[in-house]
Amino acid sequence: MHSREARPIRILCEYEEARTRLRRQKVHNTVVFFGSARTLPSDVATARHKAAQEAVKRKADDASRAALASAERALKLSRYYDEARELSRRLTLWSDTLPREHRAVVCSGGGPGIMEAANRGAADADGRSIGFGISLPFEQGVNNWVTPELAFEFHYFFTRKYWFLYPCRALVIFPGGFGTLDELFETLTLIQTGKIKRTFPVVLYGKDYWSRVLNVEAMADFGTISYEDLKLITVCDDVDSAFDVLSQRIWAR
Repeated sequence: MHSREARPIRILCEYEEARTRLRRQKVHNTVVFFGSARTLPSDVATARHKAAQEAVKRKADDASRAALASAERALKLSRYYDEARELSRRLTLWSDTLPREHRAVVCSGGGPGIMEAANRGAADADGRSIGFGISLPFEQGVNNWVTPELAFEFHYFFTRKYWFLYPCRALVIFPGGFGTLDELFETLTLIQTGKIKRTFPVVLYGKDYWSRVLNVEAMADFGTISYEDLKLITVCDDVDSAFDVLSQRIWAR
């Protein structure tokens, strides 16, 4: 089973295991959260920042100053953990008011950071959530807030990506790194080329971050995408506006 020749069997098993388990759990629709695994809760980030400040006071060397600078960046980023958690909580409560066939389960990559915040927010609302984990040498399984029956661990990125998008009815993308951008652009490409037939909202959360990292207007100005493609993305900067966009557009026709 670990041979090169058995790879197609392993791929099929990953696909079929996820399909079967989601069907048994009656999960047909998801709201997917992407974002950085490095994002800390604000209370943790605040405590680390305070400790770093104290360290600089005791010994203002290069190492302590670098640690303080890192703690300041983490503190600035931490608002997104708290807001992802709250948005997930509100979406879970809202979904529970819908007809059963329209209910959507919060889904994340199952790791720390924004992924943990999304799963934790669903748990705050006494709801279920999915963790599509990936086997990586520096991550140990899914976070503790994922519903155990909906905890997955994939070997292949492309199989995991398939299950992120197949039942997806909305995508919320918080500040993140290479993996987050990869997932964003693959989704936009599939929508743009019609490989995903249905329309669903793609929300970029965090105006300050995305305005500096991603200039899609420039792409349209250069003609590499159309101005119509700009409508595929909605930028939000607070929980209320993101919730309004998602709740109004997930099942819009």
